[in-house]
Amino acid sequence: MIGHDDAMRFMFVGDSMTIGRAGDFTWRYRMWQHLEASFGAPYAIVGPRSELHDTGTGTPVSYAYAAEEFPVPARAHLAGWGEGWLHMAPVIANAVAAHRADILLVSLGLIDLGFYTDSEQTARNARAFLAAARTANPRIRCVLLPVIPNIRAESDAPFAAECARFNELLAKAVADLDEPMSPLLLASRPPGYDIHTDTYDGTHPGPSGEHRLAGAYADAMHQAWGLGGPYAPARDRPEAPPLTASPTASPVRASAPPVVRTG
Repeated sequence: MIGHDDAMRFMFVGDSMTIGRAGDFTWRYRMWQHLEASFGAPYAIVGPRSELHDTGTGTPVSYAYAAEEFPVPARAHLAGWGEGWLHMAPVIANAVAAHRADILLVSLGLIDLGFYTDSEQTARNARAFLAAARTANPRIRCVLLPVIPNIRAESDAPFAAECARFNELLAKAVADLDEPMSPLLLASRPPGYDIHTDTYDGTHPGPSGEHRLAGAYADAMHQAWGLGGPYAPARDRPEAPPLTASPTASPVRASAPPVVRTG
């Protein structure tokens, strides 16, 4: 159910794992399927963007979703390839206000730790993000996913340690900032998530990873707030290959940060 004035309004906030690339289903699509099947009340998916990342041009200009049945209004998001807490904290208040978001489903941090900030500063930026969101909606709810270390962490021990430290600090932030009027949830890392089988490059989710990510959010909301039901993957038509002839995008270990779009 999309477009009702009294709908609960969800906004996806994330980086390359959330925006997806041309030809992806995206975990956002999996969450839409879940909400359609189990939410049982009016809802909307909102946000200022709807594009996928085009790896050929390095820009978010593609609308080539693998699932043609994914409705255009439900493709809305606030996510970008190469964006993290650092980039989203300054823009989240305007996005929440403009789109009247009620619940933020947030997956951020890997880009920050890989390119921009250490765990301590990344945690401060996460707190700034939450504070800014509340200025726009004092009753905003947030479900936050811990950082899932990517393949870089297998050969870069300091990076792996920073990921672990940030997850500790994120858990502390959720505990410190949780309020009855504006509850925060820290979702669990998706059970069984394996970067070697659930991603296509050691970082970005493939179909099985998309289901696991959507399930982490769905189960957190169901268990804590009674929203929707337990996650049950919908059956898909055969998976389509990415609609681009470009080489697979590099994992977060790339030598320079990607160009960031904040508008």
